[in-house]
Parts: sequence; structure tokens; C-alpha cells
Amino acid sequence: MMTQAGIGRRAGALIAAAAAVGAVVALPGQVVALPGQTAAAGAANAVGGRAGAGNAVAGHTGLGGAVVGRAGAEGALPPYTFDSAAQRVQGAASSSDAVELRTGQTYRDTLKRNGKVYYRVNLDQQNAYVSVVAVPRAGGKAEYGDGFKVSMQDGSGTECGYQQANFSSSEFTRPLAAYARREIKADSSTCQRAGAYYVLVERESKTSTDDWELEIRHASEPVLKKAGPTELPEVWASGTPGPPAGGPQPRQGGSGVHDATSLTQGEWRSDIRPGQTLFYRVPVDWGQQLFATAELGSSAAGDEYVGHALVLSLENPALGHVDENTVSYSGKPATLALDALRPVAHENRGSYDEATNGMRFAGWYYLSATLNPEMAKEYGDGTVPLTLRVSLRGDAKPGPGYDGDPGSFSVTADDKEAAEKGVSGAQAESGSDSMRVVAAAGIGSGTVLLLGLGGWTLVARRRAAA
Repeated sequence: MMTQAGIGRRAGALIAAAAAVGAVVALPGQVVALPGQTAAAGAANAVGGRAGAGNAVAGHTGLGGAVVGRAGAEGALPPYTFDSAAQRVQGAASSSDAVELRTGQTYRDTLKRNGKVYYRVNLDQQNAYVSVVAVPRAGGKAEYGDGFKVSMQDGSGTECGYQQANFSSSEFTRPLAAYARREIKADSSTCQRAGAYYVLVERESKTSTDDWELEIRHASEPVLKKAGPTELPEVWASGTPGPPAGGPQPRQGGSGVHDATSLTQGEWRSDIRPGQTLFYRVPVDWGQQLFATAELGSSAAGDEYVGHALVLSLENPALGHVDENTVSYSGKPATLALDALRPVAHENRGSYDEATNGMRFAGWYYLSATLNPEMAKEYGDGTVPLTLRVSLRGDAKPGPGYDGDPGSFSVTADDKEAAEKGVSGAQAESGSDSMRVVAAAGIGSGTVLLLGLGGWTLVARRRAAA
């Protein structure tokens, strides 16, 4: 029989484990807040479960962010939501002093104006990707070409793979994503050995004086068991399909990659404020094509012209940039569409076209929509209705035959369920972690420790009867 002290020790261990993964464990009369949340937010979680990713258009609660919607458009924009598990690191001025980035881990750093920093990755015989999401101050000014570059180099300084990201012709700041990569290729002798490689992140900004926050991820992809096709089909469906049936459904976007709201095929309605960036993610399997359009609703506040009013960007599962488009606005409905993209296929990586090359693996593809801060001058700082239309063409096909677990470079049944329900990445991750914590707290065989009013009431009754 477990003593009261033993129960207390077990409860304390479970609470500590839950806190480590961000799970909610509420004892009678207690409120447990998630990392980065206030006690009030923790109370909301304890009473009603974790809030959805803004499934009501009236408001959106991001992890650690404020509630923003029609009724609360005033005040500061919600900040970018960084991964709460990200480790703080400091990039080095020299590759010799570079800190190591481990596979599967997320990191945070700060990149100064004209900054140039190195990180180290120790690679085996797998494909490797290091992505960087650069987060400037919201609403800042930018010039054409302002941005950053991320590249991977071997010990001799040979560049293995790089990508540049910039604000293009949109003269306002927003989160930018790009990745560096090292690929194992049978017909190449460059960057093929296992060992130490270096990731270089460097600013290419002319005007910005602000430091940028960085969110960095390191992912690996298994090679194929045997070589697959390398030639791209000459004929492919490039026509944009008609709008999804069913009408718009409310689903507010997230405030960062980590809490991006999951979408499936359909028409999805959000509210967006000037200077705000909303994040979404869509599971796209092998052989499927993704089509996405965005529409800004009409406004009765005026008819002034705003160039580049909305930017829609697409990144792949490794957060490599794939495509983007922009549209102007003059008070009438305005719609933009991403270019028609090839079906997801391993052989796409052989293309020199960046958009085709980016559609190289299955998994979660990320959409981000940013509203020009200049809209506030002409139409006020309230929300503007935003409708995303997402279409998936083609049936899912088997993967290319990886020599190992593809991990995040696949689409699972859980991913499809999350997309149907609108569960954000952070919620899906927290939910699975919470279940692992509860399972790990089992007492004896096939039982779990139940924390909550019912569990403690049962213990109290047994003590009273003893």
C-alpha cells in the first residue's frame, strides 16, 4: 500500500516531468501555467483544456502571446512565437569557435546588423538541413535586397548548399526563412565525407539597424536504399483547380512556425492586422500537389491604393523557401495565388528551379501571410478579413524508399487528423508529450496515476476508512 508520503513523492515527480514538457497537470485548487504563459492563461487551460489555434475568428491565443481579434485589435501585435524548447546559443565569429547544433533540436540566437556567425554540425552519411527563421522587428522598413544568406561549408570552405531570403520588393519587414543543406550524391565528390561542417548565417541588409532574432533547426534525412528516378516528367498538371467546396470555415493563423495552425484542403477564414504575420501548415504527401490562394476582403473604410498589401510565402518541411507572391489593395477584394507547383517527388531536387527543388519531400508545408503595415494609415489598425483557399491534387503515393525512418519527411495518420481538426504544431507536440508523461507515471502494471479532484478524493476516502 502506498503511503501519503509516497503518493506525494510520485505526484511531485509527475508534476516535474509535466513541467519539463509543457504539459498541464492541475491538482485540486491549483493552476499550472504553460511555459511563457500567465497564470490566467494557465487557468484557462486547466478549466477548459488547451485553447484551439484560434478556431473562432473572434480571437486567437498563441503560446505566450496575447489574444487578438475583432474585439481586441488595439495595442501591440502579438510577438512571434518561438519554440519554447529552443536552446539559446551564440554564433561564433570564427568557424574554429562554432558551437555545435544537434539533429532534431531547435535553437535561438540574435544576429546583429551586418552580422556574420558560424555554427558547427557533425554529419554522418545522411542528407542534412539547417534552417533559419529570421525575425526582424514587426513593421520595420526594408529595401529591395535586404535579407540574409545561410550556407553550409566543409572544413576547406567549400560551399555545399545555400539559400538567400530577402524582402524582395515589399518594403516592410516580416519573418524570413531559408535553409542550408548537404546532400549525399553518388555522382559527386564535394561535401560527401562524414565529419565536421559549418553553417554560416550572414546579413545582407542595407538599411536595417535592428538586431534580428533567429530560430534555428537542424534536421537529417535518410538516403535512399537504391537510386530512384532523376528525370522530371515533361508533362504535369499546372492548371489551378477551382475553389474548394463548402464555404469558408473559421481558423485563425498562428504567430510562428512552432504554433502554425494546421490546415487541410478547404477554405479558411482568419483576421489579420497591419504588420501581422499569420502562420499555417498543410500536410502534403508524396505525389500530391499543393495549391494556395489568399484573398483580402473588401473594406468600407476607404479606397486608397496600397502596394504589396499582402505577401503569401511557402516553405517546405525543412523550412526551405519555396515560393511567394504579393498583391495590392484598394478597398475591394484582392486575391493572389502561389505559382502552380509540381507534385512532391524526390526527383524534384535535381531541378535548378528553386520552387521545384523545394518540393523535394513529403511532410508539413508552411504558409505565412503578412499584411503591409501601411494598411493602418489608409484603413485603420483594425483587422482585415483574410481567406486562404488550399487545394491538394492527386492521391498519396508510397515514399521513395528511404534507408531509415523518414521522420518529419513523411505524412502520418496523426498529421492528417491534426489538419482536419486545426491543431497547431505546438498543441500536437504538447498533447503527445502529455500522454507520454501520464503513461510514464504508471503505478504497478497497467495503471496510471490520476491527478485531479477525482484521484485525490479516492485517496482521501481510503485514508478515512483505514
